[in-house]
Amino acid sequence: MAETSDPDPEVSGDATDAVVANGRGDQLTRSQAARRERVIRAAIDLAATGGYDAVQMRDVAAHGQVALGTIYRYFTSKDHLLAAAQVEWVTDLEHRVGQRPPRHGTTAERMVDILRRATRAMEREPTLTAALVTAMSSPDPAVAECQSELGVIMGRIQAQAFPEDFDPDVQRRVIRALEFIWFTSLLAWVNGWAGIGETSDELASATHLLLDQFD
Repeated sequence: MAETSDPDPEVSGDATDAVVANGRGDQLTRSQAARRERVIRAAIDLAATGGYDAVQMRDVAAHGQVALGTIYRYFTSKDHLLAAAQVEWVTDLEHRVGQRPPRHGTTAERMVDILRRATRAMEREPTLTAALVTAMSSPDPAVAECQSELGVIMGRIQAQAFPEDFDPDVQRRVIRALEFIWFTSLLAWVNGWAGIGETSDELASATHLLLDQFD
C-alpha cells in the first residue's frame, strides 16, 4: 500500500541528501522536493482525467506512490495542492515564453501574444483547467499564498511585452488589471458563461484598451 511504502522523509532521509530551495524559498532536501513534485504530478494527472472531484488525497497518495501523511507535510488541503499545481503550470509557461519571447509589434500586440499563448495552453486541458481555477477560487489561506506567487510569476511573464523605457508604475498597474481580467475570463469559461474564444477576445480587447494609447 502507498501509505506504508513511503518512509517518513524527516526520519529516514539520507543525512547526505542535499538541501534545495523551491520557488518560495522553502528549504527541502532533494528527496523531499522529489516527493512534493510526485504529489503535484499525481494531482495534475487525476484532475486532467476526472476534474476537481477526482482529486482525493488517498488517490493522490496511491498515484504518486507516497504515504498519505507525506501529502499533508506539503499541502494543507486539496485546494492548496491544486493551487500549487497551477503555480507549477505558470512556472512552465514562464520558461516557454522566455525561450520564445514576443519581439515584434506594439506593446499591446506583444501582450496579446503572451496572453493568447497562456489561454491556448489551458484550452488544451479543459478538465484540468476547470479544476485548477476552482481551487484558486478557494478562501483557504494557503491558496492565497499560491495566488500571490502566481501573480509574481505572471507579472514577470507579462513584463516581457513592455519596452525597457516604459513607465514602471503604469506597467505594474496594467499587469495587475490584466491579471484580474484574465482570471475573471477563465471563471466565465469554466462556469460555462463564455466560450474559450470569447475569453481570448475579451483579453485582447482589454489589452488594446489599456495599452494602445502608449504606442
